[in-house]
Amino acid sequence: MDATVISLAERRAASGRVPRPARTAPPPPPPTERDHRSQARVWRRSIGHLLRTARLDAALRLVDVAEAAGVSPQYLSEVERGRKEPSSEVLAAVTGALGMSLVDLAHDLAREVAAPSGGVRLAA
Repeated sequence: MDATVISLAERRAASGRVPRPARTAPPPPPPTERDHRSQARVWRRSIGHLLRTARLDAALRLVDVAEAAGVSPQYLSEVERGRKEPSSEVLAAVTGALGMSLVDLAHDLAREVAAPSGGVRLAA
């Protein structure tokens, strides 16, 4: 008896059936407005946490940093608590008053977000 090995593709071609396209996973749903709001909240809290930590590490009062940065103490307090999203100009002024740069803040933020445990993480 002569055994002939036929591939699955040959067998399907011989039967006249049309092969179905391979199944792929559906694309992920687009981010919702809620996802964006959640990510913005985490972003604000992370920046605020870093600014407050830098201020406390430098043993500076909120009032003194706010005055040096040209913002109100109430506004700086809200930024530190993650309730307000500061402009790049305000961030530059506050980081300057703390003796650091925006690059330092961005570096610390990236390190905090990438931390495997603890710290605040941004949602993907």
